[in-house]
Amino acid sequence: MSIEIPPGLTELLQGYTVEVLRHRPPDLLNFAAEYFGRLRDARDQQLREAARGKEVVFDGEPMQTESNGEDERREDVDSESDSDFEPPVVNRFNRRVSVCAEAFNPDEEEDETEPRVVHPKTDEQRCRLQEACKDILLFKNLDQEQLSQVLDAMFERKVQPQEHVIDQGDDGDNFYVIERGLYDIFVSRDGQSRCVGRYDNRGSFGELALMYNTPRAATIVATTEGALWGLDRVTFRRIILKNNAKKRKTYELFIESVPLLKSLEPSERMKIVDVIGEKNFQDGERIISQGDKADSFYIVESGEVKILIKSKTVTNKDANQEVEIARCHKGQYFGELALVTNKPRAASAYAVGAVKCLVMDVQAFERLLGPCIEIMKRNIANYEEQLVALFGTNMDISDPSA
Repeated sequence: MSIEIPPGLTELLQGYTVEVLRHRPPDLLNFAAEYFGRLRDARDQQLREAARGKEVVFDGEPMQTESNGEDERREDVDSESDSDFEPPVVNRFNRRVSVCAEAFNPDEEEDETEPRVVHPKTDEQRCRLQEACKDILLFKNLDQEQLSQVLDAMFERKVQPQEHVIDQGDDGDNFYVIERGLYDIFVSRDGQSRCVGRYDNRGSFGELALMYNTPRAATIVATTEGALWGLDRVTFRRIILKNNAKKRKTYELFIESVPLLKSLEPSERMKIVDVIGEKNFQDGERIISQGDKADSFYIVESGEVKILIKSKTVTNKDANQEVEIARCHKGQYFGELALVTNKPRAASAYAVGAVKCLVMDVQAFERLLGPCIEIMKRNIANYEEQLVALFGTNMDISDPSA
């Protein structure tokens, strides 16, 4: 017997579970009654406001949409059916009251009548935006039309030192891409806030709260003057989430088969699926280079990758000659060593034949693979044993420039 899960049920239960874990209530039944009661009240309030056609006042620059003849249509709004009603776009600078009750089924067909958000940009702004977005993994699987819609909808936000871009516990309103500036990541646990990482003039953040209808998991504070590009939650969910749903179907079984990730909860593995990208390499192509700064973690989806290391400790060998020390096959990973040790790449990796890899950037690696770090550290000890057997020393892994 096949049981169909109603649209929105998964998101609803995820939101409730997160709140239980955050508050740890002694009485789950009373907490559930209060929680779902608040969601119902918030939904009813939104429906009442929508029925009144309540308008939203926008701060800052005006927003444009692709819909035409809006003034003429507004005169006829009373004669239109409820199905034709277009809800107002939410002000991108205001915090939402609650998002946990918001239902979204990425498998449903897109409503082409919904106006698309467009923020006008100069040619100079467009060039800066494209440069900032070129390495964002969430955008890698978008087709040209989807990417164009995303870029059209993004808006520029200038920030000052000590400005809070997002705060832990808030509802998610926007996804952000960094154009420039330094940003510290703070996480509060047990009443104490600590810095767990930093964005340095690149990267993106804010996607998880939008994907899972959960509160912000961290606080992001600008430590210098900077510039960000924001994408509103409606556009993000309409395009990015729908695209990610297709990607999930492709990758979730493969991710479940990766030994490293078996220690993660299913929900944690799904978050990894949501942030990974895919890259193809040709035979002999160098994937990572020894001595380079680490920016990504790789899992072999298909093909074979050979790992080579330059050694000055091999007798009668040229200092620049590379020696093969390992091969990675489907389901195996590489590139984690430099991320775990915070050192430059200790080896180079080359494609053997056609290779397809799943790629996770360093920020997502730090956020999502914390439970796997101990496993990786144990594997680093295995690497060191291999190097001692090959070269009589592990100096290459501890100092890749040696």
